[in-house]
Order: sequence, then structure tokens, then C-alpha cells
Amino acid sequence: MKNLLILNGSHSEISLIEEAKKLGFYVITSGSAPELIGHSYADEYVAGDYSDKELMLQIAQDKKIEAVISCANDFGIITASYIAEKMGLKGHDSYETTLCLHQKDQFKQFALKNNMQVVQSDTYTDISQAISKRDDYQYPIIVKPVDLTGGKGVRRINVPGDYEESIRVAFKMSRVNRIVIEQFVEGSYHSFSTFLVNKQVVATYSDNEYSFLNPYLVAASAGPAKNVEEIRSILIRQAEFVAKRLDLVNGVFHMQYVMDKNRKPYIIDITRRCSGDLYSEPVEYSVGIPWSKWIVMSESGFPEDYFCERGTQKKFCGRCCIMAKQNGKVRNVKIADEIRSNIYKNIQWWKKGDLINNYLVDKLGVLFWEFSTEDEMYEKLNSIGELIQVEVI
Repeated sequence: MKNLLILNGSHSEISLIEEAKKLGFYVITSGSAPELIGHSYADEYVAGDYSDKELMLQIAQDKKIEAVISCANDFGIITASYIAEKMGLKGHDSYETTLCLHQKDQFKQFALKNNMQVVQSDTYTDISQAISKRDDYQYPIIVKPVDLTGGKGVRRINVPGDYEESIRVAFKMSRVNRIVIEQFVEGSYHSFSTFLVNKQVVATYSDNEYSFLNPYLVAASAGPAKNVEEIRSILIRQAEFVAKRLDLVNGVFHMQYVMDKNRKPYIIDITRRCSGDLYSEPVEYSVGIPWSKWIVMSESGFPEDYFCERGTQKKFCGRCCIMAKQNGKVRNVKIADEIRSNIYKNIQWWKKGDLINNYLVDKLGVLFWEFSTEDEMYEKLNSIGELIQVEVI
């Protein structure tokens, strides 16, 4: 049996672990949080920070792995590509290419150089220089660490008076001590997930993204994305351009974009890993392609013949993270009858009395839903904060 390493074991990796085992791999998970639910699905857990690429390489070599799979985090895909390159494993882009796509400053420089549809941005490696540019911008703007995901360290700056503090926070949180500053684009937020085979897009899934109390963390999604038919071909061309330009391997190519009032899409981020919060579940449910299985096979270096299925997005569906509105001890999760009928799958891992330390990021479960019509989808999503509630004491 071949050993396969997955670089975390949160709820987001459960489907990857299950599919890898079905494919006959002995699955080893890692990460610095042994209490995460995903580890219980694996054959073995080895403690270690998956962002530490040298430590993970040593574990991979000690365990004699024959495939490495990223987790739902950019540090994971960077480490996976590093391990693959050092050990001669298939299924991952080069380490240099992975950094280009997954560190925000490198991606923006590449995108602007190649006339891609992205927001204008500036990169800073020196905090004093960044602070000195306060009066050079037209507000509002967005500041981001280049190497974090999930909205960590991201702030919208509306007035010059908030500029310096936001810059200092972003620099403090960045592990590589680099930030980007972007012009803020007013619009709606969406994802466009594709799968590349031989540098061609063979399947797509789109959705609308929703944030609740934390404006920089996607807490729910449902698709297809609004007006996606108007821009689908644009986004596909962008994906295939990058694939050819950077000689990308087979696998997921996921884009997050904002659509402005003129219905022009601006690409915010690109990732080549599984998306978080079991994103593959609604993709599989709507498109009919085994997305998680394909991710495992592609990152394990399976040949192109294994990706022969094709599918189109057919259903109004998505997922929602269960999150509280305040810190405290969990007493109950209440799901209104109005939305309960739409839920086709429900994964929860909380226990009564669990402590919520940071309600802006802590998640208690994920619900997967389907809607009969687009109108129903938008109507219920707009009131989801009242339809799904966490009681805390």
C-alpha cells in the first residue's frame, strides 16, 4: 500500500482523506492541532506544523510517502509543492510557480504584467515606506498580508486616519513581512472554480459568496454565481492563459473575483488547492464530477485518462458555516424550519459546552443546501443570519 501525506486534518480535508483511502492509499495526516476532526478519518497522524516545509519534507521522507496532498490553506499548497519538487513526486507545479500564484504580491505582479483583469495594487516590504504613502491613495483601499488566507490581517481603510494602524497590523501578521495595498472595488464577491486537464478547462462551478459578522471571511456560498453566463468565457480564458503561461499541471484552478457595478470581473486571488469548508461537496452535487477524488488523483500524479468525465452546473446549491454571533459556551444550534427543508447534508462537530474564543472565525459545522429556484436562493441567503443561529451562554 502506498503512503500518502495530507498536510492537515481539519473538517475541510475529510473528503480528501476518504477519497484517498478509497483509492487504496495509506493516509497520513499532519498539522499542529491533533484535536481536529479530520485526523480521526486517517490511518495515521504525525504532529507537525504544515507551514514548516523543511519539517514536512523530513516527515515525508521518513514515512516514505509516494504522494502529497495540500490542505485547504495556501501554506499547505506551498509546502506540498516544495516536498514534491524535493522528492521528485508528480502532481504539483514547481515551487517557484506555486509561490507566484499563492503569494498575493507575486500573483498581482504577474497578473498586471500580463494584462489580466485584476485590481491595481502596490507591494511593500518596508513598513516605513508603506506608512509614508498614506496620502498617495484615493480611499477606500484594502491592505493585505501577502501570505495569509481567510481574511487574516485584511482591512478596509476608509479614511487616512485609519491608515497607519492597518499597515502595522498587516505587517505584524505577515510571516514574510510583505503586504499589498489595493484600490477597493465596490461590488459583489464570487468564486469560479475550474479543473484543468492538459491546460484546458474541462469543468466549472461558480457561486456567490456571503460574509456575516466578519466581512473578510466567506461564511456561506450558493451558485451559480449571479450573471456568470456573461463572464464565464472571460474567466475561462484567464485560467487557460495562466495554465499555458506557467505550464501548470492538471488540477484545480480556483478564482475568487469581485464583479463591479458595470459587471466587470476583477480577479482577487487564485489557488491550486482544495477550497475550505468542504467546498467540493456542492461542486460534486451540482456538476456531477467527483471533485475531491479528482483533487487527490491530480495531486498524486494520475495521468490524464483518469479525468475523462465532463459536467455542467445544474442545481442551485451551496454551503453555510455554522458560526456564533458572540463568544461564549455553546448551548444549542437552532435551524429554522424555513431553511431546514433546503438542507440535504449536515455536518456538525460541536458539543454542548464547547468554548467559542473568536466568533469571527470559529466554526461549529457546515450545512449543505439546495434551492428550487434562483429567487428562493437569494431570498433565503439574505436572511441566513436569522435562519441559522447559535445559542451561547
